Amino acid sequence: MTIEHKTLLVTGANRGIGQALVQEALRRGAKRVYAGTRQPLTHPDRRVTPLTLDVTSAAQIQAAAGEVESLDVLVNNAGVAVYDDLSDRGALEKHLAVNLFGTYAVTQAFLPLLLASRGAIVNNLSLNAFAPLPVIPAYSASKAAAFSLTQSQRALLAGRGVRVHAVLTGPTDTDMNRGLDIPKASAESVARAIFDGVEGGEEDIFPDPMARTLAEGWRDGAVKAFEHQLASAGAEPVPS
Repeated sequence: MTIEHKTLLVTGANRGIGQALVQEALRRGAKRVYAGTRQPLTHPDRRVTPLTLDVTSAAQIQAAAGEVESLDVLVNNAGVAVYDDLSDRGALEKHLAVNLFGTYAVTQAFLPLLLASRGAIVNNLSLNAFAPLPVIPAYSASKAAAFSLTQSQRALLAGRGVRVHAVLTGPTDTDMNRGLDIPKASAESVARAIFDGVEGGEEDIFPDPMARTLAEGWRDGAVKAFEHQLASAGAEPVPS
């Protein structure tokens, strides 16, 4: 899989990592990039096609799917992170609606196109899928759930020609992390590393310095081996 000459859809494309992913895809020679955003977007490059796409809106997802004729790479990047203490169920539901169910709904809508192209799904998650940050527990729980979803999609779709990548992102210099006083990677460097990982066939992509400190231990660890063991034992061909 290379990005050159491919058609991509990036959700949450109006800022941060999403915006950087659009630019990096163009730099790598993408044929077309569909930029999914909740608010109207304009872009000077004619290869970019804006899509109004709130990932919590079934109607907008369906409308967007109707506008895309072919697709090679779906990047589920849209996300939300709000400080909370788990005292408000609504905060947990809000995170799950975007970070878990939004990812699921968009993937299901565009899956027929990805099956046709034997393409790739890229789910932008977080290191908090591994361990929660106490000031954002609802976000952490939603990303842990989305990581499990990603692993399940990977096992179920492997026999149908669609690759599924998990991006385990550490602190990145975006609006979402503005309140965290810690070293952060640039959105541009994270976008480059994500597409490097996709082109290199990495199942789990660790795109920044903090994430990379965990990469070797994860890839060679017992939990990853257990994932592969279960996937090979439980995956059965799914009728097309």
